[in-house]
Amino acid sequence: MIKFEECLERLERIVHELEKGEVPLEKSLTLFEEGMQLSASCKKQLEEAEGKVEILLKQNGKLQAEPFEPSAAKPIRK
Repeated sequence: MIKFEECLERLERIVHELEKGEVPLEKSLTLFEEGMQLSASCKKQLEEAEGKVEILLKQNGKLQAEPFEPSAAKPIRK
């Protein structure tokens, strides 16, 4: 799987190229299709990251997901 940052960078280049309007129709369709695949990949990676970042708290006998707050996180020291 392509790294998120690489995927997003490629997606941005595709959008820029399509926005210029200088690409022939056939290539535009190919770029659009690639962009849609990259967009889906980025979305999937973001959803996976979000799931990993959620903190599970036990409240009233139930597990409840709570979003991760970066400002509340302590720095990791090696």
